[in-house]
Amino acid sequence: MDEAQSLAHSRWDCKYHVVWIPKYRKKKLFYSLRHQIAPVFRELAHHKESEILEGHLMPDHVHMLIMIPPKYAVSSVIGYIKGKSAIFIARNFRGIKRNFIGESFWARGFYVSTVGYDEKVVREYIKNQEKEDQRIDQFSLLNM
Repeated sequence: MDEAQSLAHSRWDCKYHVVWIPKYRKKKLFYSLRHQIAPVFRELAHHKESEILEGHLMPDHVHMLIMIPPKYAVSSVIGYIKGKSAIFIARNFRGIKRNFIGESFWARGFYVSTVGYDEKVVREYIKNQEKEDQRIDQFSLLNM
């Protein structure tokens, strides 16, 4: 837990692998602006006290490893990043000067997966948990 972060009353290490796509997989449009939008993603994540640890903008989708504090829901942070970045794209690359209600750049939804400790280690820990409890119980009986 060397990488654990702190809030007022908790320590945490919450990382997520997130993937989403532009609406209709707009390859040509997204490919041309993908290098300019990475700093926008980082700034928007920072607004929600989150940090993008790794990211890759493919021609037709976004991969991101993001660390989000437990006080925020993953869906709210990703929704915020997608929504605000869509406004940025509309204003800077599509010539729309005001907020564009009803028009969206990103497709609805996203894929998310937790990134944690090695699954094999956790499985072994769970399998051996009963043995560990028995060992602790025997130790406490000897010290009575």
